[in-house]
Amino acid sequence: MSYRELKEQVFEANMELHHRKLVVYTWGNVSQIDRDKGVVAIKPSGVAYEDMKVDDIVVVDLDNNVVEGKMRPSSDTKTHTHLYRHFESIGGVTHTHSTYATAWAQAQQPIPCYGTTHADYAYGDIPVTAVMSDEQIKRDYEEETGVQITDCFKDRSPVETPMCIIAGHAPFTWGKDAAQSVYHAVVLEEMAKMAYLTRTLRPDVQPLKQAIIDKHYLRKHGKNAYYGQN
Repeated sequence: MSYRELKEQVFEANMELHHRKLVVYTWGNVSQIDRDKGVVAIKPSGVAYEDMKVDDIVVVDLDNNVVEGKMRPSSDTKTHTHLYRHFESIGGVTHTHSTYATAWAQAQQPIPCYGTTHADYAYGDIPVTAVMSDEQIKRDYEEETGVQITDCFKDRSPVETPMCIIAGHAPFTWGKDAAQSVYHAVVLEEMAKMAYLTRTLRPDVQPLKQAIIDKHYLRKHGKNAYYGQN
């Protein structure tokens, strides 16, 4: 894939985030990696979606050095590249401050799986990271945000749960490419909203029983999946 093609895909994914109204002003970014070339294309820092053009997308290497582009890459670039280095199966990353997912992050609570809509897209709860330590804050903050996420996934699969909320911060999602990472950001926001409303209606509600979670997740994602078309 050429740099131009990579930048076009990342531009379209960022604009989809904007069209879905998951970002306010400049509160978000999307990236995609070309693993053959070892480069990542990502939204430029602080540029409003209404003003952004394909040529504004910045290409960096996995050490965060700018390879192509005249603008500074997103301030969250080191978080994205950390995830690409540690989650080898992913090809795209999205970060938003969408309202409901961010509310769960600010409450520092995981999003429980209360129903089958959630179970269709993520296996189990949506995890929340530990709060960043003072030592991490003093180090490389954006890199350490990535560490928060990968530490949270030491005992779970980033494929089965392609999303996470950062305690006190906001959500990150990922997928096979930029477009799918945005799709998961849209799904996460709806799941967060439904979970909030469910708990509001019934504060003592318990998570969905495991057998139903297994059924709904595996019918879409298991080796014998039968949901949708071949």
